[in-house]
Amino acid sequence: MESSLYIIIAGILGLGLGAVAAGLFVKNNSKKLEEQAKEKAKSLIREAEINAEAIKKERMLEAKEKYLKLKSEFEEDANKKKAIIITNENKIKQREQVLAKELEQIKRKEAELDSKKENLSAQLHSVQVKKDELDRVTSQRISDLEKVAGLTRDEAKDQLVEMLKDEANTKASSHIKDILDQAKLTATKQAKKIVLDTIQRTATEHAIENCVSVFNIESDDVKGKIIGREGRNIRALEAATGVEIIVDDTPEAIIISGFDPVRREVARLSLHRLVQDGRIHPARIEEVVAKTEKNIEEEIVEIGERTCIDLGIHGLHPELIRMVGRMRFRSSYGQNLLQHSREVAKLCATMAAEMGLNAKLAKRAGLLHDIGKVYPEEAELPHAILGMELAKKYKEHPEVINAIGAHHDEIEMTSMISPIVQASDAISGSRPGARREIMDSYIKRLKELEELALAFDGVNKCFAMQAGRELRVLVDADNVDDQTASKLSFDISQKIEKEMQYPGQIKITVIREMRAVNYAK
Repeated sequence: MESSLYIIIAGILGLGLGAVAAGLFVKNNSKKLEEQAKEKAKSLIREAEINAEAIKKERMLEAKEKYLKLKSEFEEDANKKKAIIITNENKIKQREQVLAKELEQIKRKEAELDSKKENLSAQLHSVQVKKDELDRVTSQRISDLEKVAGLTRDEAKDQLVEMLKDEANTKASSHIKDILDQAKLTATKQAKKIVLDTIQRTATEHAIENCVSVFNIESDDVKGKIIGREGRNIRALEAATGVEIIVDDTPEAIIISGFDPVRREVARLSLHRLVQDGRIHPARIEEVVAKTEKNIEEEIVEIGERTCIDLGIHGLHPELIRMVGRMRFRSSYGQNLLQHSREVAKLCATMAAEMGLNAKLAKRAGLLHDIGKVYPEEAELPHAILGMELAKKYKEHPEVINAIGAHHDEIEMTSMISPIVQASDAISGSRPGARREIMDSYIKRLKELEELALAFDGVNKCFAMQAGRELRVLVDADNVDDQTASKLSFDISQKIEKEMQYPGQIKITVIREMRAVNYAK
């Protein structure tokens, strides 16, 4: 037990001594490390100081070099500016010398002018003295003349002025009369020459428009198909086109009668398509007529464009081009309106060229002068005023507008083209064979007959047939019943009797047709 205790104590003592020895060892090592660190720090500080000094010297050298460079550039710039200043000073000195010389010349000229002024003053004084002497002598002579003549100066002057005035008026009147007579004679000859040259240089056609068209067929068997069962095909065609189809004994021909050329053309083309297709029945007829009417509208535009190209007229508004095409299917006193307008355009161009005016502008006015006759809507204005408004709407030249409105003296003429258009219109319309008065009045009566019936409520379409002896009225079946249709026929007949003059009698046929349409899908 005691031995164990000794052993423990000895171990503890050994441990304590070892710890003390270790502490002494560590203390000695830390001192060495501290000294080494201090030495290293001193070494780093010395190196840093050496590097800093080197950088400082380098920066100072760079700054010195930059300073010297800037100084050199400044001195160079200053020398250039100094040289410029010296040059400018030399120029200024030279200019001052030139100005000094000019000033000396000016002073010398002023001295010369002063000398001349003194001489002129002396001369003026001398002239004034002579003028006073002359006035005195003149007054004395006038006074002596007044005593001799017994008239004062003003009275003598008035008598002389009156004598000269009468003589001048007499000579002027005689001279003016001679000039006017000569001008009238020359103007009349020149105007006749221009008109005759224009007429001789223009090719014209005779009036060929009528109220019937002939549709040729290959065989008479086609007539039965066109008529249809109980005449339903021909009735449908007449109702759709507004013309009268005459199927008689004329071999291989069917007559299409109607006063409106557009309707006749639609009917003719529709018949041609139906015969070629072979399917002829009411539904097919309506379909073909609708397509044909659309094609006619396209043809109208094409005719208008072709006419403008033929005449060399450019920049015309599309609506005016369409109206020019519609002229092809209108007539004026039996004269085709488009042919008449083309003829007037050529006459206008020829006259304007002979007179030294704008031939293109005159041709344009001649083509458009009757544009009011094909206005699609009914209007109360004269066709010349209506055409003028249309031309103004589509921004035509002011001279063209005035020529259109003034060609029947509806408005005052303000340009030289206006009387040319009026004269050309008269030449085209009054030449032999150009027009037929009866045709125009006949067509006008038929149009009035249709317009009268269309004014009634419930009327959809109205067509004048049999040269105006029959009026076919198509009404809306939904709004007009059988009893109303009968009354409508009577009312139309009474209004025609009261408001129109016509030969013979007119048959009014009111057609009311009910259709039930459905589609199988």
